[in-house]
Amino acid sequence: MTGTPSGRMRQTILDWLKDPDVHFPDARHRDPRDPGVTARALAAKLGVPRRTAVTHLDFLTRLGVLRTRRVRCRTYYRRDEVRIAEVARMFEKGW
Repeated sequence: MTGTPSGRMRQTILDWLKDPDVHFPDARHRDPRDPGVTARALAAKLGVPRRTAVTHLDFLTRLGVLRTRRVRCRTYYRRDEVRIAEVARMFEKGW
């Protein structure tokens, strides 16, 4: 997952979402960890179209390492630390 350019982008997204208040300090009037970070904010920071960011975010959501939350017309993304730990344990055990 991390050997390709898209894999590196997904790893970057996961790294940024690990500490969103450092990487997304301009979140308007709310703590960016709750409910999360929008695809628009991630796309702007990555320098890619929003649709490209959404594709990567959807992939990570389907893997189960991101959680989503809808607030009005926006979807917010944040890491699922429990699932990430489970996946890491699977790789440590040799899959």
